[in-house]
Amino acid sequence: MSSVASEPPSGPSFLQTELPPGWQARPAGPDDVEALYRVAASHDRAGMGRPTSSPEGVAAQVAGPGASTREHLLVADAGGRAVGWGSLQDRAAGRIIVGVLVDPAIGDAEADAVASTLLGWAESEGRRIAVDRGLEATQLDAGAFAGDDRQHRWLTVAGYAHVRTWWQMSRPVTPEDGKPGAFPAPRDGVVIRQVVGDDGRPEQDDLRAVHDVLEAAFTDHFNYHEETFDEFVDRQRQEVGHAWDHWWLAEVGDGEPAGALVGEVSRGGQDQPDGSYVAYLGVTRAARGRGVARSLLHAIISDAACRGRDRVGLEVDADSPTGAAALYESTGFRTAYVTESWHRDLTVR
Repeated sequence: MSSVASEPPSGPSFLQTELPPGWQARPAGPDDVEALYRVAASHDRAGMGRPTSSPEGVAAQVAGPGASTREHLLVADAGGRAVGWGSLQDRAAGRIIVGVLVDPAIGDAEADAVASTLLGWAESEGRRIAVDRGLEATQLDAGAFAGDDRQHRWLTVAGYAHVRTWWQMSRPVTPEDGKPGAFPAPRDGVVIRQVVGDDGRPEQDDLRAVHDVLEAAFTDHFNYHEETFDEFVDRQRQEVGHAWDHWWLAEVGDGEPAGALVGEVSRGGQDQPDGSYVAYLGVTRAARGRGVARSLLHAIISDAACRGRDRVGLEVDADSPTGAAALYESTGFRTAYVTESWHRDLTVR
């Protein structure tokens, strides 16, 4: 694993490059959703052959419930066409998610200038967010496709370092997966249930149980940042695929919460069917080895089949010490593409 640089390298670099004459950078708003989606879709096609975002997902970030913790910057060429999209999400105290997307169709010199503008803006706004939170430092957390040498170069020059690799996995779902007996029943003493009640809404105690289980399960995981219950629930509500009936709790013994799965709707787009997505899956240390995680996976796969969906997706740390990847592979998941985390520790001066 690479170490994280606290300040960018000194000396001449593309970060000193200005935008070409007539090009401009401005805050993005609801009227820019379609333009931002085109930038994101072009970036995704160059990195993995197909878009991973949707217009609905972009709208949720820019104008919907998810907009309250995010900021956006659009870069347009001299003709007014969007060629770059920068985004920041105040994810948790001490962690800011950075998005830098540049249209792969523009030339290298112009692309360098756009990346320079977006990364410089991210640094400036990241400092401001940290100051507003009363912090002396914060982490800038950016992503990239594995093999995207151009994005890697930009991030390296801006002081980021590659710290983690993630396998984006998917499992096909068939109608048979939703039939009774498609999966083994949970082991004795393990109960899997959805958090929603008869009225379609979750009990507050169940939501707190999910939060507490995930906090306990991920404390020793890579890049863990503590999140309060209110922060966690508010952030989940803001996700474009949020649905309470995609959350499950696992209980052992006399109803002791031991595992939790937070799922989401993965929109298909372009007349493709929806899928389900595992946003979080955690099991407390004391309950590991009892098949809890596998039973939670079976629950969301079966649920997806009953809803007529064709897939379940998830992300796994390639270096996870828990053996999660082996569990997913044994349950039918396969790696569709690979992404990376690049971090920079930003000191507030």
